[in-house]
Amino acid sequence: MKTLAFAARNAKELQRDILTSIFGIAFPLVLLVLLSIINSSIPEEAHMTLFEIKSLTGGICAFGLVFLSLFSALLVAKDRCTAFIIRLYTSPLKPSGYIIGYTLPLIPMAVLQTLVTSLSALIFGLEFSANILLASVVSIVPGFLYISVGLLCGTAFSDKMVGVLCGAVLTNLSAWLSNIWFDISLVGGAFEKIAGFLPFIHCVNALRAVFESDYSQIIPELLWVAGYAVVIFACAVLLFNRRMKQDK
Repeated sequence: MKTLAFAARNAKELQRDILTSIFGIAFPLVLLVLLSIINSSIPEEAHMTLFEIKSLTGGICAFGLVFLSLFSALLVAKDRCTAFIIRLYTSPLKPSGYIIGYTLPLIPMAVLQTLVTSLSALIFGLEFSANILLASVVSIVPGFLYISVGLLCGTAFSDKMVGVLCGAVLTNLSAWLSNIWFDISLVGGAFEKIAGFLPFIHCVNALRAVFESDYSQIIPELLWVAGYAVVIFACAVLLFNRRMKQDK
């Protein structure tokens, strides 16, 4: 109950920062519109499939989840930079309870982002099907990954630093290493191996598999993402525990 009460407080904090929330939902839509327009001008003989609506929707849904890292990182970092976190330490919550309390309000945002992007893609030719709902559920795992990254950064760095790390660095990493904007296999070599090892491309593959009805590929891709998410989440809990002991 104490964790849920803390999660409710964090949900209210997110609601107050309405502009950030709108940006997190609106920016993927802007990308969807622009890339759909670009795709309409690509000749069929080019055999460019990355920007076809099913593939594009999965990629944009995955990319939109990156912003959850910034939201979660700022939430934690701002609390750490104020006296509020000192008062929190007097509560009986364990470090895992704090981290879960920061996580819970952001999970529905991951579902909402994917749902809004998918429904908007109907305008550009995506067929309405149960895959839209399935994608919203599948997005919870990549969403949890990005939230965990934000929690770790927010615990480790100041609010100014997390703006750079989760806003610029992580966004660029996920963009270049996720197979959204160009076919990584065409680059090959070490670049392709690094991209395959990191979780970003697997987030995209999982959501693309949903929209392309390639259901057998969803679980293998999600397991890769979930492995990263669990490890990073555990690191965030351990680091938060260490910070608590240092600050008390």
